[in-house]
Amino acid sequence: MAKVKIDPDKCIACGVCMSLCPDVFVAGDDGKSQLAEQFRKDSPHEGEIPEDLLECAQNAAGSCPNQAITIE
Repeated sequence: MAKVKIDPDKCIACGVCMSLCPDVFVAGDDGKSQLAEQFRKDSPHEGEIPEDLLECAQNAAGSCPNQAITIE
């Protein structure tokens, strides 16, 4: 499992991560990115994803214009 964190203060709701990796990233009520519910741990912005979604999530994180997504 890989840890994923989205910084809601950096997210500009551009939708790039959601379009590149819709299984992991979804829009919240404010349009900003959140983790899909099944991957959330402490908040909508923090959680863990399985290895089979890691490459998809890394591509999304690398494409984020504000570098709002961190993956460990």
